Amino acid sequence: MAADESAPAAVVTAAEIARLAGVTRAAVSNWRRRHLDFPRPAAGTATSPLFALTEIQQWLDRQGKGRETSAEVDLWHELRAQYGDDPLTALGAVGAQLLGTAVEQPLAEPAAAALTALSAERGAHALYADLVERCIASTIRSGGDPMTTLALEQIVLAFTGLADDAAGASDRTIGTVYDPACGIGTLLLTAVPGAHRYGQELDPATATVAEFRARLDGRAATVACGDSLRKDAFPDLRADLVVCEPPVGVADWGRDDLLLDPRWELGVPARSESELAWVQHCYAHTAPGGRAVLVLPSSVAYRKAGRRIRAELVRRGLLACVVALPPGLMSSHSLPVHLWILRRPAQGDPAATHIRMIDLSDADPDGIGTKDGAPTPEQIADVPPVDILDDDVDLSPSRYVTPHHGDYPVEYAVLRDRVQSLARDLFDLLPELSAGPGRIEAAPVGLGDLVRGGLVDLDGTVPTSRTDQLDTDYLRGFLRSAANTRRSTTASGTLRLNASGAQVPQMDIWRQREYGEAFRRLGAFEELLREAAAIGDRVGALAYDGLTKGALLPPSATGASPGKSESQEAQEQ
Repeated sequence: MAADESAPAAVVTAAEIARLAGVTRAAVSNWRRRHLDFPRPAAGTATSPLFALTEIQQWLDRQGKGRETSAEVDLWHELRAQYGDDPLTALGAVGAQLLGTAVEQPLAEPAAAALTALSAERGAHALYADLVERCIASTIRSGGDPMTTLALEQIVLAFTGLADDAAGASDRTIGTVYDPACGIGTLLLTAVPGAHRYGQELDPATATVAEFRARLDGRAATVACGDSLRKDAFPDLRADLVVCEPPVGVADWGRDDLLLDPRWELGVPARSESELAWVQHCYAHTAPGGRAVLVLPSSVAYRKAGRRIRAELVRRGLLACVVALPPGLMSSHSLPVHLWILRRPAQGDPAATHIRMIDLSDADPDGIGTKDGAPTPEQIADVPPVDILDDDVDLSPSRYVTPHHGDYPVEYAVLRDRVQSLARDLFDLLPELSAGPGRIEAAPVGLGDLVRGGLVDLDGTVPTSRTDQLDTDYLRGFLRSAANTRRSTTASGTLRLNASGAQVPQMDIWRQREYGEAFRRLGAFEELLREAAAIGDRVGALAYDGLTKGALLPPSATGASPGKSESQEAQEQ
């Protein structure tokens, strides 16, 4: 199938590479570390990189690891060709065809035919679920509206019963689930059997996708369109389980119009505390004995403007648990987040005696929510409310959970050896560059001309060569020059590739490949340097903690006298 050449270049996640090659994600991670020629990320973030599909396929073929592209991948490319960077509209059209519903922008014939064949082979629900996963991954590259990741869904599901456990209440049957900011329905459709689901979403296209997901999954759901804070579609609903990943940092959330709203029983949120408005909205819709699980920025736990509302949550025994999660779980940023788990006490429930704090900020994101990734006792602290109700009312788990190291000397030795290994690898990766004349005597060519000539695909800020006469790494390396960076930096300091102004020198392909190899090594060096920085933070914190606790000793206190080695002392004795 021939795709529109004007469509953005396709990118794939590490998980999709694993599917292409028929291996695990761990194998892909190993390839990235061990093979210097493995393609560099073309987009995404450090924790969720995206790779150019053509480069990955070429690399897999060179390594003998490639497999034929699946019909499902071909369908996704057809959707990209028709809808570009608007995956929600594409999902809406796919869902409409699978359900026999009219839609404003129906699928073009190639995609429609591919969808019909694939849905007959795999089933409509399974196929739609996979396309949704690809859509979530694509938002990282396109910078579109945030979407709840599947990893975060797994974590929320794992903790939906934790509020009852922490508060000492018995389990309840969950008959209703409510998500007031449901997006495409990822949390709304959490695997709670037999529940009726109610969701509300501001964007009509997004709400349509959520509704289609529910219908294709065979789950009873009512999805309304609108602003839950300003115009609540379900004012009388009291749900057994409320889940929510609300929009963050919204200044105009309707505070002036909602000053007397009865939902603010803990206090009217400040204009800068929209997240605490969502917290109270969710609590207002929680049935007695039910619970609410919210995904919130970690700063909500300690910002000064929200101190009074946090204090009321603690004082009234409504906050059952706070879970600190590691970075890399969000589609729109790589910052850490918290889960807040609230309970609405039922008549006869015992009063809460503590708030459970769980610090998983250093845990493996892929393991949280699985049986093997359950919190250990060292990651949990049950904190009496009186210990929290100070001047700050800081709900950050790291303030109450003491880091535990089973064996400081062993862990420190392992990390120190890793630092030494990384230092050698970093030196090996850094190319040996000789002195040059100070300028490149080659006529420049504009990136815009290369794109218009069909020689380069430009996906956002990431160019990819479409010809064997132009090396991709050479191209990307020169686009990072100081001159091109200045042309592409806006007045606000944002870096946006200026295709019309960016230039690269014209060189023979063999010379391009020499530069390309140097740029590839520099890219691998930068990536490894980021890993080294993270490990450096860990080993430094461990050393400080171990030294101040007495679990580690400085060199002069390990049995040798100051200024003398152990062998010297042995000889003297």
